[in-house]
Amino acid sequence: MGYAVTVALRYLASKKRNMVSTSTALAVGGVTLGVAALTVVMSVTGGFQEQFREKVLGVNAHVLVLKYSIDFREYRDVMKKIENVPGIVGIAPFVINPMMVTHGEHTATGVLLKGVDPDLMPGVLDLPKHVIRGSLAGLRSPGAKPPERPYDSLRDQLDRRTGEDPDGGTESLLHAMQREVDEGMRAHEPREPIGPGRADDLSAAAPHARAAPTAARARAAAAPAIVGAVTPDGGYKSRLPDDDDLPAFVDPDPCKSPAQVAGLPGIVVGRTLARQLGADLGDCLQVTSPQIGISFGSGARSPIAKQFRVIAVFEAGFDQYDSKLVYTDLYEAQAFYEYGDSVTGLEMKVKDIDRAHTIARQIDAILDNGIYHTMDWRELNHGLFMALLIQKIGMSLVLGLIIVVAACTVVATLIMVVLDKKKEIALLKALGAKDDAVLRIFIYQGGMIGLLGTTAGILVGWLCCRFLLAYSFPLDPKVYFISSLPVSMHPFEFALPALFAVLICLVATVFPAMYAAKLRPADGLRAE
Repeated sequence: MGYAVTVALRYLASKKRNMVSTSTALAVGGVTLGVAALTVVMSVTGGFQEQFREKVLGVNAHVLVLKYSIDFREYRDVMKKIENVPGIVGIAPFVINPMMVTHGEHTATGVLLKGVDPDLMPGVLDLPKHVIRGSLAGLRSPGAKPPERPYDSLRDQLDRRTGEDPDGGTESLLHAMQREVDEGMRAHEPREPIGPGRADDLSAAAPHARAAPTAARARAAAAPAIVGAVTPDGGYKSRLPDDDDLPAFVDPDPCKSPAQVAGLPGIVVGRTLARQLGADLGDCLQVTSPQIGISFGSGARSPIAKQFRVIAVFEAGFDQYDSKLVYTDLYEAQAFYEYGDSVTGLEMKVKDIDRAHTIARQIDAILDNGIYHTMDWRELNHGLFMALLIQKIGMSLVLGLIIVVAACTVVATLIMVVLDKKKEIALLKALGAKDDAVLRIFIYQGGMIGLLGTTAGILVGWLCCRFLLAYSFPLDPKVYFISSLPVSMHPFEFALPALFAVLICLVATVFPAMYAAKLRPADGLRAE
């Protein structure tokens, strides 16, 4: 480095011109402000990413196996096929459906009831870690078993129709139904043509046909006739009772009996939902299936309501889950629908979440069936994490402009230094200093400005992040889904702004340094 560093330090601390010293201080301050702002923003946006990923993965699995059908009864066979895939540490079935939850006068709609296997779930989800009150011990009732598939007469008939054909293959449903229709039409066709030879048969049957209406009229005539007024005692303006509660023996409420509540199946609710419903441990909740419609082969189907006992309250820290998610036993959740021992899908936990996508593709290759598909946690929450990434990049680019503006201040400062030191530069070159030495003098000076500003900015940003962590700036969980401002203080959030600021400052010094290097001694001494 030689004398170039010494001269650069002297020019940096020069007090000969107050304006130069002031502009140097402003340049250092601009870099400090830009680095500090960029550091804080990157730490906060990184904190949002980490918090959302932690909350999402806390109550959700890393990989899901779903089926393009509402009937997934072969899930145990699928589990055996994929349980030995490298990287999978846990696998469990689940059922999830929207429900309505009621407690007393409080009702919550759009709540997702998730049925899980109490034995397999802890190896897949972090729910036990998020329980703040109660325990998961009573989630499955003693002697519980999967619900049986209800008998469906039409489905049973279709199963019989789709038997084996004479060729040894299975007869298709369409052909079976067409065959039944053809047989029915042939059964109603007249077997012999109606002609003169059939006249006696028709004449003989005619008296029986005429006798049927006559008998009906005789029965109607034998019925007692209505005599007197038909106006009710209270008149036609009578009112129905205001209270339409049915007696307890007609419509028993298990929630009113402590003994019956103690025997109800368990349910785990989020902290926010428990507060909204006014429910606590041991309280009785009613879960109602909102699905009303036509069930295949069984006509109209009414909603199903079941009572549960609150055995635990969890807090995932993500309001979207704490207010809209409840857990119960897999068998109890299956009982809301008519598919028997069927599940929504399988969820898995992997050892390395960054390899979740690779593992999902391996499972696809093992199943190799068009009716199954897999999703990893990034695909499941693609919109959320993509929005966070775009927000982080956008805010970082905008605040990075502060460093660019500070670099312009560095350029202006160095130009002022060059113009102020033209005589000294001319004397140095007259004494034998080469152009590259003069170039290094001002590059070193610009680098020192950037280094000083970056160091101060990193320090200020670190102090701001520590203050935000200590203060725990509150947020509205209904808007941001989390209750406090998250801050991620990783080395990457500090190293990247520092490197960016130093590089920008070095690039900014190139133009004034080249101008000083090209300055001839005669040009610097002509004014003297």
